[in-house]
Amino acid sequence: MDIGKKLQEVRKSRGLSQRELAARAGLTNGTISLIEQNKTSPSVASLKSLLDAIPMSMAEFFATIEESGDPKYFYAVGEFTEISPQTGAGAVSLRQLGNATTHSLQILDECYPPNADTGPELLSHVGEEAGIVISGCIEITVDRQVKVLGPGDGYLFDSRLPHRFRNPGDVACKIISACTPPTF
Repeated sequence: MDIGKKLQEVRKSRGLSQRELAARAGLTNGTISLIEQNKTSPSVASLKSLLDAIPMSMAEFFATIEESGDPKYFYAVGEFTEISPQTGAGAVSLRQLGNATTHSLQILDECYPPNADTGPELLSHVGEEAGIVISGCIEITVDRQVKVLGPGDGYLFDSRLPHRFRNPGDVACKIISACTPPTF
């Protein structure tokens, strides 16, 4: 997906200038311009701030159009939708199962390379989220609590609380998570 082009289309469809969106999101209009030209990739937290300013959820922004006809219940590994804006070897991967805009639950297959995180800003959105660490370790900040979780450990919290994910380890961390409603 061309994130810059998609952001520009959404911004224009909502009648927002780059300057107005930047002011709402607490960013510079130069940053918006660079993102829309695909000259920089926003962190997960920065993209979330931009979409909150529109307002639009990450699930809506990255919605895939499922084929009409019979309902789709099963997804091959290649049919997940990547909803993390960054690319490259050290980028966080958030792969969404199905089209979260048509369900009341969002499921993510998350991968955090060593030293990767969701960005310097804490995330916050309506809903609850939970997950189980499959491999590696992840440092999770929720409100003022910080905990490093390893394989088999899990988390469950109100997503309105400020939160952040960071891999402090030297191997990739894999998490399977859920968010309801799908507001991320």
